[in-house]
This record gives sequence, C-alpha cells and structure tokens, in this order.
Amino acid sequence: MRKLRPKRPRCMLDTEAYRRLHRQVLERDSRRCQVCGARKNLQVHHLEFRSRSGDDSLHNLITLCVDCHRQVHDLT
Repeated sequence: MRKLRPKRPRCMLDTEAYRRLHRQVLERDSRRCQVCGARKNLQVHHLEFRSRSGDDSLHNLITLCVDCHRQVHDLT
C-alpha cells in the first residue's frame, strides 16, 4: 500500500512574481530545453507537479520545449 504524503499549504505567487520566477528559470537553463536542447517554444515545467504538492520554486522548475513538455505529461 502506498503511503500518502500529507498536503502542505502552497503559497500562491502573484502574477508578477511568477513571471520573474519563469524568467529566472529560462535564464538559468540558458533558454534551452533541458531534454532536447531546442531554443523555441519554451515552457517552464514543474518537476514535482502542483497537483502533487509541488511548489513554485527555482529548484522545482525546469525549461522544456512544447514537445518535450507534452511527452513528460503523457508519461505520467
């Protein structure tokens, strides 16, 4: 039986703070998809999904292109 982790409250970032965080992630990742290296159609992905209590922090976010982002979500 899988043990469920208790949910912890998430702090919601305001719109401008969220935009700054996204820019930080893109800059940290050299504006490249961290799977295939693409430089176009980039998105920021939560490594630990929000639905699974993942937070909006720099260490939980990664840059992916649209195609790789879609593939990650199709696998889960």
